[in-house]
Amino acid sequence: MQVCFDQELVVRYGGRGPRYTSYPTALQFHGRLTPDDYRAKAAQSNASDVPLSLYVHIPFCHSLCYYCACNKIVTRSEPRVARYMEMLYREIDMQARLFERSRIVEQLHFGGGTPTYLDRAQLGALMEHLRASFTFDDSELREFSIEVDPRTVDTGRIRELRGLGFNRLSLGIQDFDEDVQQAVNRIQSPAEVEALVSAAREAGFGSVSFDLIYGLPHQTVESFDETLDIVVAMQPDRLAVYNYAHLPQRFKGQRMIDADDIPLPGVKLDLLHRTIDRLCGAGYVYIGMDHFALPGDELVQARKEGSLQRNFQGYSTHRQCDLIALGVSGIGSIGNLFAQNSVSTIEYEEIIERGELPIVKGLLVDDDDLIRAAVIQDLMCYDSLSFADFSAKHGIEFRDYFREEIGKLDVLQDDGLIELTDDGIDITPQGRLLLRNIAMTFDRYIDLAENDSRFSKAI
Repeated sequence: MQVCFDQELVVRYGGRGPRYTSYPTALQFHGRLTPDDYRAKAAQSNASDVPLSLYVHIPFCHSLCYYCACNKIVTRSEPRVARYMEMLYREIDMQARLFERSRIVEQLHFGGGTPTYLDRAQLGALMEHLRASFTFDDSELREFSIEVDPRTVDTGRIRELRGLGFNRLSLGIQDFDEDVQQAVNRIQSPAEVEALVSAAREAGFGSVSFDLIYGLPHQTVESFDETLDIVVAMQPDRLAVYNYAHLPQRFKGQRMIDADDIPLPGVKLDLLHRTIDRLCGAGYVYIGMDHFALPGDELVQARKEGSLQRNFQGYSTHRQCDLIALGVSGIGSIGNLFAQNSVSTIEYEEIIERGELPIVKGLLVDDDDLIRAAVIQDLMCYDSLSFADFSAKHGIEFRDYFREEIGKLDVLQDDGLIELTDDGIDITPQGRLLLRNIAMTFDRYIDLAENDSRFSKAI
């Protein structure tokens, strides 16, 4: 469970690579997959007892956060929002008809944009429509989460979210430093956030998580250390600490950021190093891929018990679910099929207006993809892999099947990222920060010699 920051290794291996929230990654999706393929797979899946997970994308924001790379619409136009919501409701109806009501929704995640852009009536009506369309798990074992912009809610709204059935909150913090907040156009005070955290705990939320970003303009090790002081004092159950990727050529909002204000690469490494030391020193457990959690959190327990999962929403405690994506750009996963909705809101709405599912691309994965996905899942979630156990579970002889890949692991072992034995692979504390680099060895679609600009940097 330990993690060790080795700057020389981080510099050498900190190039670009997938985050592996899916395998194959979305770059392999193609337009040959059709809504009919999706319907057939949904019908086939109903013969199983696999539970359901819903992802709902609300793309709207009141103001632009300059760092943001999400699919979003900055607007205050009520008719614009009303049209999208009408189309979203229609998509919910189309999707619900494909799945048996006996299948339980164990997971629900509202992402954005800003889901709390919707007011109390809009969000309440949406949840009511979802409940009328699917069978929700109402036990405390469910995982119903919503991303919250602290600037859009007050303590009363937090209680309302709990009343709607959400039991997990994710608060977008990024940084508490005033200069940084001004530079990225996202101003919120520690007092406001602390009040929301207290309200969430009083309302009975099972988990509160914070998102932080390192590498934002004007950040220094000293200033971010002060942010970490505030964060640690609030004791969120989970933390996700992301690297800021400055890509103004792809994301117009980032053009509002002066590149000269962004910390130099060496400072970014110092920021990451300090963050790991501070959070681990404060008792947080490094789960992997930028995620930390308190020792009693369900993520830590799931990791110990072997039930940790990784999907489009990051790390999860639930067993594998069929994922239904609702809204623009959403990516669903049914059995061995991935399906993505249009990333254009205009196209998304036009397709639904015609009475069709807004799926525009995806992928049917083969048996080799599934085996490789299982390898990557084990490495990402547990930092180890037993050849014998994996072979027995998947009906292969691991060392024969992956003979070429195992040969490539020798370099990683020589550099101290892994320990490779006759029995399996163990990732070292130094290698835990470079999980995606290790996983890339088993990715048949990626050229390890390339620095693919379509991916974010590992560090």
